Amino acid sequence: MSSVILRNLTKRYGTQTALDDVTLEIEHGQLVCLLGPSGCGKTTALRLVAGFMSPTAGEISLGDRVVSSPSRTLSPEQRNVSMVFQGYALWPHMTVAQNVAYGLEVRRVDRATIAKKVAAILQTTHLDGVADRYPAELSGGQQQRVSLARALIVEPETLLLDEPLSNLDTGLREEMRFEMRRLHDAYRYTSIYVTHDQGEAMTTADRIAVMNAGRIEQFGSPEEVYEEPRSEFVARFLGGSNILRGKAIDATHLEFAGAPIECHGVPLAAGRDAAVSIRQHHIALSNGVSRPASPNAVQATVVRNVFLGSTRDYVVEAKGGSQLRIIAAPEQSFAPGTSVWVTLPREHCRALVS
Repeated sequence: MSSVILRNLTKRYGTQTALDDVTLEIEHGQLVCLLGPSGCGKTTALRLVAGFMSPTAGEISLGDRVVSSPSRTLSPEQRNVSMVFQGYALWPHMTVAQNVAYGLEVRRVDRATIAKKVAAILQTTHLDGVADRYPAELSGGQQQRVSLARALIVEPETLLLDEPLSNLDTGLREEMRFEMRRLHDAYRYTSIYVTHDQGEAMTTADRIAVMNAGRIEQFGSPEEVYEEPRSEFVARFLGGSNILRGKAIDATHLEFAGAPIECHGVPLAAGRDAAVSIRQHHIALSNGVSRPASPNAVQATVVRNVFLGSTRDYVVEAKGGSQLRIIAAPEQSFAPGTSVWVTLPREHCRALVS
């Protein structure tokens, strides 16, 4: 059963199109990340689902109700959604328990029920030890948990999260990624999570919608969008990828650096310009004396070798001037200027939509 459906959703501001004919279905209980750079339309999509604005075209359904269309838009309070903002938006004069209870009090829930629900959710979010503190007395991670607890306690049909970890420092942000996933698994609310951070998306999401220029370029599980990117944008944005460019020899071979490179993915059109992606860590380096057994191998010269402790970061230049970035084992060291063989495993060479 789909819990959230966007149908041909478009939002324009004058001549500028922020969201361009987006269609997306989110199943009940899923956590879906809208992932993309600034200005790609992800926050616009979230604000449309929340009811803060009306679409120019298309519609939004929550459950079996159409809540947004160009002719009629239900207000946020009529949608049973909760939103977690990047700025926390906590009441500074209220304690943690009072902040969390606020939504239930507005709904006129009886005091006994409020006390029981607040105690339960503070325990789940590991805040029971700070219930009587004020927001200014909390760490950033604790404030974010309070914001989440306040959103979850009203039992929304849909939970919306707008860059919820962007204000935290790096170490705390990494810790909170797993906390967000733990809380989702505990409550299983249908959730839409906006972020520009691929690590957050990979850690928290059931499915990822990679967005670019107001459109969804690819929608799938974290493994699918990472291992099987369909476009150059997805390949580059989600993890480090090299893009091999050349003429297609046939449906499965690209001429690159003077060699036929076998690939999989979308069929190539013989004689046409084509592109293939391969992740930096999937490429193998070997000395330039003897050719590797793999047919997907080209000769290159080392341009850069940087030791990073657990890995080495290489840049090599192949025939024709094409440069490839390669992540290799730390013990594998080739000095700049060295001739090497570069092996591009067929199973990791992904043909891209042109």
